[in-house]
Amino acid sequence: QVQLVESGGGLVQAGGSLRLSCAASGRAFSTYAMGWFRQGPGKEREFVAAIIWDGSNTYYADSVKGRFTISRDNTRNTVYLQMNSLKPEDTAVYYCAAGRSIAAVTTSPEYWGQGTQVTVSS
Repeated sequence: QVQLVESGGGLVQAGGSLRLSCAASGRAFSTYAMGWFRQGPGKEREFVAAIIWDGSNTYYADSVKGRFTISRDNTRNTVYLQMNSLKPEDTAVYYCAAGRSIAAVTTSPEYWGQGTQVTVSS
Protein backbone atom coordinates (compact mmCIF):
# COMPACT_ATOMS: atom_id res chain seq x y z
CA GLN A 1 0.00 0.00 0.00
CA VAL A 2 1.26 3.47 -0.94
CA GLN A 3 -0.29 6.70 0.28
CA LEU A 4 0.47 9.93 -1.56
CA VAL A 5 0.13 13.48 -0.24
CA GLU A 6 0.71 16.46 -2.52
CA SER A 7 1.71 19.96 -1.45
CA GLY A 8 3.05 23.17 -2.93
CA GLY A 9 0.09 24.35 -4.94
CA GLY A 10 -1.11 27.95 -4.88
CA LEU A 11 -1.77 31.12 -6.82
CA VAL A 12 0.94 32.47 -9.13
CA GLN A 13 1.11 35.02 -11.91
CA ALA A 14 1.71 33.98 -15.49
CA GLY A 15 5.42 33.49 -16.09
CA GLY A 16 6.03 32.49 -12.51
CA SER A 17 7.15 29.21 -10.96
CA LEU A 18 5.93 26.68 -8.43
CA ARG A 19 7.33 23.42 -7.12
CA LEU A 20 4.94 20.67 -6.20
CA SER A 21 5.92 17.89 -3.84
CA CYS A 22 4.39 14.47 -3.34
CA ALA A 23 5.31 12.62 -0.17
CA ALA A 24 4.77 8.87 -0.23
CA SER A 25 4.38 6.46 2.62
CA GLY A 26 5.48 2.85 2.43
CA ARG A 27 8.84 1.18 2.04
CA ALA A 28 8.16 0.25 -1.58
CA PHE A 29 8.27 3.83 -2.88
CA SER A 30 11.61 3.39 -4.65
CA THR A 31 10.23 0.49 -6.69
CA TYR A 32 7.36 2.52 -8.19
CA ALA A 33 7.28 4.72 -11.24
CA MET A 34 5.74 8.06 -10.32
CA GLY A 35 3.68 10.49 -12.29
CA TRP A 36 1.85 13.79 -12.22
CA PHE A 37 -1.55 14.40 -13.77
CA ARG A 38 -3.80 17.44 -13.82
CA GLN A 39 -7.45 18.25 -14.27
CA GLY A 40 -8.42 21.74 -15.35
CA PRO A 41 -11.86 23.32 -14.99
CA GLY A 42 -14.34 21.47 -17.19
CA LYS A 43 -11.63 19.20 -18.55
CA GLU A 44 -10.70 15.56 -18.20
CA ARG A 45 -7.70 14.49 -16.18
CA GLU A 46 -4.55 14.45 -18.31
CA PHE A 47 -1.03 13.13 -18.03
CA VAL A 48 1.68 15.69 -17.27
CA ALA A 49 4.94 13.91 -16.45
CA ALA A 50 6.37 10.61 -15.24
CA ILE A 51 9.65 9.29 -13.86
CA ILE A 52 11.04 5.79 -13.69
CA TRP A 53 11.80 4.19 -10.32
CA ASP A 54 15.46 5.24 -10.22
CA GLY A 55 15.00 8.62 -11.88
CA SER A 56 17.00 7.66 -14.96
CA ASN A 57 14.21 8.37 -17.42
CA THR A 58 11.50 11.00 -17.54
CA TYR A 59 8.51 11.59 -19.80
CA TYR A 60 6.45 14.69 -20.44
CA ALA A 61 3.28 15.79 -22.16
CA ASP A 62 4.04 18.02 -25.13
CA SER A 63 2.21 20.89 -23.47
CA VAL A 64 4.74 21.09 -20.61
CA LYS A 65 8.01 20.01 -22.26
CA GLY A 66 10.77 22.52 -21.62
CA ARG A 67 8.82 24.18 -18.80
CA PHE A 68 8.19 21.42 -16.24
CA THR A 69 10.72 19.06 -14.65
CA ILE A 70 9.88 15.92 -12.70
CA SER A 71 12.38 14.53 -10.22
CA ARG A 72 12.45 12.23 -7.22
CA ASP A 73 14.40 11.66 -4.03
CA ASN A 74 14.06 8.04 -2.97
CA THR A 75 15.80 8.76 0.34
CA ARG A 76 12.93 11.12 1.18
CA ASN A 77 10.15 9.12 -0.49
CA THR A 78 9.26 12.26 -2.43
CA VAL A 79 8.63 13.18 -6.05
CA TYR A 80 8.69 16.76 -7.28
CA LEU A 81 7.30 18.75 -10.15
CA GLN A 82 9.14 21.99 -10.86
CA MET A 83 6.90 24.22 -12.97
CA ASN A 84 8.40 27.24 -14.70
CA SER A 85 7.01 29.77 -17.18
CA LEU A 86 3.52 29.02 -15.98
CA LYS A 87 0.57 29.90 -18.17
CA PRO A 88 -3.10 30.46 -17.31
CA GLU A 89 -3.91 27.21 -19.12
CA ASP A 90 -1.80 25.35 -16.55
CA THR A 91 -4.49 26.11 -13.98
CA ALA A 92 -5.69 22.77 -12.64
CA VAL A 93 -5.77 20.40 -9.73
CA TYR A 94 -2.50 18.47 -9.88
CA TYR A 95 -2.42 14.84 -8.79
CA CYS A 96 0.46 12.59 -7.91
CA ALA A 97 0.25 8.94 -8.96
CA ALA A 98 2.20 5.72 -8.55
CA GLY A 99 2.41 2.65 -10.71
CA ARG A 100 4.48 -0.51 -11.12
CA SER A 101 5.97 0.70 -14.39
CA ILE A 102 6.08 3.73 -16.66
CA ALA A 103 3.38 2.18 -18.82
CA ALA A 104 1.21 1.58 -15.76
CA VAL A 105 1.67 5.01 -14.19
CA THR A 106 0.90 6.85 -17.43
CA THR A 107 -2.22 4.84 -18.29
CA SER A 108 -3.70 3.28 -15.16
CA PRO A 109 -1.96 4.30 -11.95
CA GLU A 110 -2.34 2.05 -8.95
CA TYR A 111 -2.37 4.87 -6.38
CA TRP A 112 -3.49 8.51 -6.41
CA GLY A 113 -3.00 11.48 -4.16
CA GLN A 114 -5.79 13.84 -3.20
CA GLY A 115 -4.59 16.67 -5.42
CA THR A 116 -3.32 20.22 -4.97
CA GLN A 117 -4.73 23.31 -6.67
CA VAL A 118 -2.56 25.41 -8.96
CA THR A 119 -4.01 28.68 -10.22
CA VAL A 120 -2.16 30.84 -12.74
CA SER A 121 -3.45 34.36 -13.17
CA SER A 122 -2.97 36.34 -16.36
